[in-house]
Amino acid sequence: MVQFYLFCTCVVTEVFLLAVMAYDRFVAICNPLLYMVIMSQKLCAELVSGCYLLASVSALVHLFLALGIPFYRSNGINHFFCDLPPLLSLACSDVSVNEVLLFIVATFNESMTIVIILTSYLFILITILKIHSAEGRHKAFSTCASHLIAIVVFHGTILSIYCRPPSGNVGDADKVATVFYTVVIPMLNPLIYSLRNKDVKEALRKTLSSKTHS
Repeated sequence: MVQFYLFCTCVVTEVFLLAVMAYDRFVAICNPLLYMVIMSQKLCAELVSGCYLLASVSALVHLFLALGIPFYRSNGINHFFCDLPPLLSLACSDVSVNEVLLFIVATFNESMTIVIILTSYLFILITILKIHSAEGRHKAFSTCASHLIAIVVFHGTILSIYCRPPSGNVGDADKVATVFYTVVIPMLNPLIYSLRNKDVKEALRKTLSSKTHS
């Protein structure tokens, strides 16, 4: 139960954080002169806190409903971690409320965040098309590229697993899809974000250069 709560909290938090990052890029590209005023430390702290709060509440709702299930057929879950769909498939009682609530909450979270992301990037695209300099357009696109990669991979797998009518079982395809947002994306995050930063690349180059000469 602890594993499920922490996992659910982290996943939902990332869903909201990706939307916040889209808004951050919208402000940085569409209102660069007002960026430091709009994205103040106070607002950033409130946005991050809000993401964790919403995720914690969402995870607690699912956790309490799962704890309310009287019996399970087995303690062996057909998955590589304690996720809600494979847990519900072991229940001996009716879990339609749990399944419907999972579908509604996941679909609501995905719909809300995707609308924020698409709206932000629509305004970003309009602003980029107005830039006359090819170098300026390339820089703006480069700023958004890594975030878009994370969005497509992460939200694609979330939509395929949770935002669909309950099926009652967990197939191998779901396990493979889960690997993408539990393993692949965390592994790619340093490449997607950190190594695109000039300071990080320069520090890495110096480190590798010093090791080679030594």
